[in-house]
Amino acid sequence: MHTRTLLAASLSLLATAAVAQTQYAWVGTYNPNGEGLYRFTVDPQTGALGNKTLVSKLPNAAQLTVSHDGSTLYLASEVEKGVVQALRVDKNGELHLLNQVASGGAGPVYLSLTPNGRYLLVANYVSGSIAVLPVQSDGSLGEATDVQQDKGEPGAAKPEAAVEGSFAISDHNGPHAHMIAADPGGKFVYSTDLGLDRIYQYRLDDRTGKLTPNDPPFISASSKGAGPRHFVFTPKGDGLWLINEEASTLTWYALDAANGTLKAGKTISALPQGYKGTSFAAGLVLSQDGEQLYVANRLHNSIAHFTVKADGTLIHKDDVWTRGDYPRSLTLDKNGQWLYVMNQRSDNITRFRVTSGGMLRFEPDYTPVGSPSQMVISITP
Repeated sequence: MHTRTLLAASLSLLATAAVAQTQYAWVGTYNPNGEGLYRFTVDPQTGALGNKTLVSKLPNAAQLTVSHDGSTLYLASEVEKGVVQALRVDKNGELHLLNQVASGGAGPVYLSLTPNGRYLLVANYVSGSIAVLPVQSDGSLGEATDVQQDKGEPGAAKPEAAVEGSFAISDHNGPHAHMIAADPGGKFVYSTDLGLDRIYQYRLDDRTGKLTPNDPPFISASSKGAGPRHFVFTPKGDGLWLINEEASTLTWYALDAANGTLKAGKTISALPQGYKGTSFAAGLVLSQDGEQLYVANRLHNSIAHFTVKADGTLIHKDDVWTRGDYPRSLTLDKNGQWLYVMNQRSDNITRFRVTSGGMLRFEPDYTPVGSPSQMVISITP
């Protein structure tokens, strides 16, 4: 009897601890439909978003990321003179501005933290530059330790690998940095430039926050005019999948762990077989176990679902209608149970349950929010 009492008490404590952890979803948006940054609570059982609250009116607060412990949110204003804010997250979800610094360029379009959290990496789309911002002990940001400016001839105006009938032509008129991230080991940094059709390769000095161009400093996109956009690393860090915006293709790149250079492998379409016409590929996410890959296709308005085989090849499993228009990005929750879609033009977020084999099942509850761009989830104890 005594043992049963102890067991019941232990289970009660575990349940209380689980309830005590509050999940917040932070959603960045574009003006004018979106008014800034929104906070939602996440139901731990159903994944539903609730208690919508506008917490920042920073103009075009469209890009964000959160510290590994969930205590600090980093928010970029995607404007000509780009700025990045560091915001402390209280237990009740209230935000407190720590400081604001220049993004190192114009139109910051992507933020990511290095694996150890010591640096925030910024890609500035309009200026075609990238920057390294040091993270201070209190979570605030220092001035850039390094800024690199992309230079070169623009890529081809028309994507040669796009499907028949495609007019997916965008910004091949100069440098446009679109994403930046460090490899899982934190030794190397990669950035894409949509306008120049390049993937840049750097070595990162973790002591100084300086970037050194690798050898070679960049590689060309998998096809002319492809428009390299976003990428995800494998859990092992031995390679990455990259989505090409204009071509709507996925390219595999093997990563040499010793020197940090990428080598292009197979390229496949992110669109269903037989599709003709225009579509712009957008965000992509990989499950934590590295077995399920999801890609957002704008205009086709679908989520392409791929399973990853043991040898790293992809099997195109399904194409799921997003139930919205122009899916800009995808977010998986911490446990990989729910996938959220930011439907920019239909001004809503849709939610899918991740079922057996990574298949997606639509949950019929739309979350209204103007021009959603990106969502991150934090857990507050």
